[in-house]
Amino acid sequence: MADITLISGSTLGSAEYVAEHLAEKLEDAGFSSEMLHGPMIDEVPTEGIWLVISSTHGAGDIPDNLLPLYEALLEQKPDLSKVHFGAIGIGSREYDTFCGAIDKLEAALKACGAKQVGETLRINVLEHEIPEDPAEIWLGSWHLLLRDL
Repeated sequence: MADITLISGSTLGSAEYVAEHLAEKLEDAGFSSEMLHGPMIDEVPTEGIWLVISSTHGAGDIPDNLLPLYEALLEQKPDLSKVHFGAIGIGSREYDTFCGAIDKLEAALKACGAKQVGETLRINVLEHEIPEDPAEIWLGSWHLLLRDL
């Protein structure tokens, strides 16, 4: 099993690019990782460490490839009490639903018993043309928090 499971949801690919970049950085830091782009509920581990990365589209909507997982979390309410997670949202501050998708995912994970590690990173694409840059900086402090688990 991977040390960290990266779960990404993206409409245009930005969250996938961030996940792939962070997987590389995690490997450099000595972690093993598994990438899941838009997984179904039966594809995600029910224990361990997740790093959830999601863009937001529309009016704070979850990307289509992550919607089945989100809906399964709400409907099935799996026991995720053995999951610790970090969260990264990507969106535009031009919208009042800025990073609304990651907010919804974070709430659904917590409702299933998952425990958040660190603060959620919300990347404003108007400020950061390359979202991998702030994500990499955030990851540097986030993975240090994992030592306390």
